[in-house]
Amino acid sequence: MRVLVTGGAGFIGSVVAAELVKARQQVIVYDNLSRGHRSAVPQEAELVVADIADRAALDSVLGQGRIDAVMHFAAFIEAGESMQVPEQYFRNNSANTLTLLEAVATHRIPQFVFSSTAAVYGEPAHTPIGEEDALCPTNVYGESKLLVERVLAWFHRIHGLRYASLRYFNAAGATPYRGEDHHPETHLIPLVLQVALGKRPSIAIFGSDYPTPDGSCVRDYIHVSDLASAHRLALERLADSTQPEALIYNLGNGRGFSVREVIEVARRITRHPIPATEAARRLGDPAILMASSKKIRKELGWRPEMPDLETIVSSAWEWMQRYPNGYLD
Repeated sequence: MRVLVTGGAGFIGSVVAAELVKARQQVIVYDNLSRGHRSAVPQEAELVVADIADRAALDSVLGQGRIDAVMHFAAFIEAGESMQVPEQYFRNNSANTLTLLEAVATHRIPQFVFSSTAAVYGEPAHTPIGEEDALCPTNVYGESKLLVERVLAWFHRIHGLRYASLRYFNAAGATPYRGEDHHPETHLIPLVLQVALGKRPSIAIFGSDYPTPDGSCVRDYIHVSDLASAHRLALERLADSTQPEALIYNLGNGRGFSVREVIEVARRITRHPIPATEAARRLGDPAILMASSKKIRKELGWRPEMPDLETIVSSAWEWMQRYPNGYLD
C-alpha cells in the first residue's frame, strides 16, 4: 500500500510514518516544513515539500494513480495560540483540509485517516469521555478539528469515502530517534524536562483552582508509539473493508494525571528539583480530559503498550538527553 502522510515531518506524523515503514508500507511524506523537521522523516520515505493549501501540488502527487490512502496530520495544534489568532487555525486546519479532501475526492483516494483531538469535546459532563458524548469545543483549535470531522461525515455520505477520525488526548513520550521539538514549545512534559536540562528556570502551572484533587488540570497522556499503532490498525481496517466505513475512536489510557503529578514524576526521573510557579488559568482549558478507549480496544484490538506516566516521561527524557538541542535542521 502507498500512503501519503501529510504533516509527516511533525512529532506524531513522523512516528506514524516510521510505523508504516516498519509495516512495509510505501510512505510519501507531504509537509511544508514550517513546523516539522526534515530529519524526522524516515529515510525510507519519499519527502514532498509542499503545502496542503496548494491544490496544484496535491493534484501532482495524488493524480499519479499510485496513492491508496491519505493520513492527515498537517495542522496547527496549540489551543492557547488558537484563542489569539483564530483566523489562522480556521484557515490552516479547516479550510486547507477541505482543499485536501477535494483533491482526495477528485482522484478517488479510497481511505482517509484523520488526526483529530479530544478538544472536540470541550468541558466534559463526565469522565471518562466516550465517542458518543457531546461535542462542544471550548477553544478554536477544537472547533477547527470538529469542522473537519463534520466535512468528513458528509464526504463519507456523498462520496463514499472510508475514513477514520482518531480523537487523541495528550500525545507525549518519544521513540529513540523522534521526539517533541516545537518552536515555541507549549506542551507540558517537554517544558518540564527543559527545566531539568537548564533551558528554562521553572515550569508554570496554569490554574491552581480547578475542581480537581490538587487544583491543577488533569489530562490523559498517551505515548506517541501507542498512537502510531492505533493509526496503523485503523488504516488496515479501512483497507480490508469492502463497505464504506466511518470509524471514530478515542485514543487515551483512561487514566488522568494532574499537572502537579507530571512535575513530581519528572522530578523523580531527572533527579532535578524543577521549580514550579503558579499562573492564571489559560482561556479555553477544560479542568479534566480523560478518555474511554473501549471502542477501539474492542473493534480493532488496540492495546497501549506504554500506558504508565513514568515510561512516557522517561522516554521523553532519554530523547531530550540524546538531542538536547532538538532536531538540527
